[in-house]
Amino acid sequence: MYGVNLVLFGLIFGLVIIPEILMGAPYGSIPRKIVPRAEQKTAMDFSVLWDFEGYIKYSALFYGYYNNQRTIGWLRYRLPMAYFMVGVVGVYGYSLMVVIRSMARNAHEDTGDGDDGNFIFSWKMFTSWDYLIGNPETADNKFASITTSFKESIVDEQESNKEENIHLRRFLRVLANVLITCCLCGSGYLIYFVVKRSQTFSKMQNIGWYERNEVEIVMSLLGMFCPPLFETIAALEDYHPRIGLKWQLGRIFALFLGNLYTFLLALMDDVKEKLVEEGVIRNTTHWTILMYHNSSAGNRSTVTPPPMHPADVPRGPCWETQVGIEFVRLTVSDILVTFVTILVGDFLRACFVRFANYCWCWDLEAGFPSYAEFDISGNVLGLVFNQGMIWMGSFYAPGLVGINVLRLLTSMYFQSWAVMSSNVPHERVFKASKSNNFYMGLLLLILFLSVLPVAYTNMSLPPSFDCGPFSGKRKMYDVIQETITLDFPPLVAKILGYLTNPGLIMTAILLMVLAIYYLNAVAAAYQQANGDLKRKMIMQREDAKNKNNNKASTNPALQDLEDLLVPCAKSLEDPKPREDKTESTSNKASGAAQASTTDNSHSNISTRGAKPTTPPHLIVTRPPTPRTGVPLSNQPRQGFYPRGPHPGMGMGKNL
Repeated sequence: MYGVNLVLFGLIFGLVIIPEILMGAPYGSIPRKIVPRAEQKTAMDFSVLWDFEGYIKYSALFYGYYNNQRTIGWLRYRLPMAYFMVGVVGVYGYSLMVVIRSMARNAHEDTGDGDDGNFIFSWKMFTSWDYLIGNPETADNKFASITTSFKESIVDEQESNKEENIHLRRFLRVLANVLITCCLCGSGYLIYFVVKRSQTFSKMQNIGWYERNEVEIVMSLLGMFCPPLFETIAALEDYHPRIGLKWQLGRIFALFLGNLYTFLLALMDDVKEKLVEEGVIRNTTHWTILMYHNSSAGNRSTVTPPPMHPADVPRGPCWETQVGIEFVRLTVSDILVTFVTILVGDFLRACFVRFANYCWCWDLEAGFPSYAEFDISGNVLGLVFNQGMIWMGSFYAPGLVGINVLRLLTSMYFQSWAVMSSNVPHERVFKASKSNNFYMGLLLLILFLSVLPVAYTNMSLPPSFDCGPFSGKRKMYDVIQETITLDFPPLVAKILGYLTNPGLIMTAILLMVLAIYYLNAVAAAYQQANGDLKRKMIMQREDAKNKNNNKASTNPALQDLEDLLVPCAKSLEDPKPREDKTESTSNKASGAAQASTTDNSHSNISTRGAKPTTPPHLIVTRPPTPRTGVPLSNQPRQGFYPRGPHPGMGMGKNL
């Protein structure tokens, strides 16, 4: 996010702010670039500047400062066109490209994990260590990473084998969702009520600090206390840690987004009131100019009336600047709340636990209050929500992106110090690497929802008549048609005019949606095919393994059976006395055993260490007993047989 904001700041600062400062009308030359006469006495007060009024309000930080001349300076730079293209196309187009590219890269990395479901602990035990590590600190970090990985796998294994009462679990989950929905609705109503009150306070004189900042204070407090409440309620659901984390983040995201959109809806009501007020002031200004012209024509005098000072000219409320001020206030208040929370909730708590633990009744580090946990997911979600505010407010306050760059830079070091000095890892163990695309999906969603208010104001609301680069136009997007008509050849202007037809644009958007749906379906089919092929490979591997085991267990049993059958068959053929028959059978069995040993290297009869002429009498005088665990009757006949018939057996090969 820091890199994205750097690029956005470079676009806005290089193509909008710098050209206006260098080539535009200087400060004080026109009414929109000077503080009104009634506000000049307090324009430099700290309380006024803290509310982004006074000189800050009439600066290049906000929308109303920029001139509406079609071209400025000796370069004839088209500032209104640049403001529209950078503020809408550049900011949102670049951000969308970066988010989608990151999601595609994460999806590619996720598909290359291999067979995660087999031999998890064996793979982690024997393949986790990197033997190229030579730095002791790197080795310690790798050791901690492997330890956490084992904890994650153990948690996954325990969750997969856990038994639960499904009916009670469903009831508790429904109850938790009802409670969280009530909290979301209550927070939305509270913000709407506070914003409406702030509109009443803005019309009053001599209001206090709380009344001026009530909206920002309430939104910051809701963002601070609602997530822990959601986590307490979520304990009823007893989800898997990774699934519970996604539910928690989704609810916090819904809280932030609902609060933000409630704030925007209340602001739209205020904008409509300002548009009515602006219409009255516009009529008054036009009536004054008309009176000047009528008086000059009636007296038939060539003397023009004395010009008014820019600070005395009546001006409208400039609703775009007011919206930008509200977004800047929200961003600054979010920064302050984050820093104060870390300083008070983490650092002072850690100091108390560390130094008071020596003289306390119980172990403060192991029990209450203990050290604060560093919630990585909550901080990531805070970055996502803050970036949504930047995307929404950058069109009305071009300097907001620069404020956010400073905020990200300072908060990174501040939170790093807090992690190293005051925090402990989160108690829940989960695989955060599998949630990368979940975070990017939230970022993509808030990017899409950030475009909607800007698109609505560009397409539906008329711009202020006396401030901003689009003043004097019916709609803000008319600057595109004006540039096409005046700066392009007639043929090109006609073609571009057809391309900007709303009917053609809607058709193109529909085709894009259908293409995205088709590509998503194809990707899902490919993923399913890959999963099927992986399962088939696993089944083939298991079948080959079973065949090898059966073959290894069958060969010794069949060899023992052959050793038993050879002397029996020979005794039936030879009618000599018992002693001679025994000796002859022994010699023949010894020869058969030696031949079998020569042809088959896997035979159980071994002549290693014995003389070649000495027969193994043990095989003849005492037949071997069946091996334990090898039922001969159930074994398939797929063992290895010596080539050719056995001595004394005419059908040995067929057997």
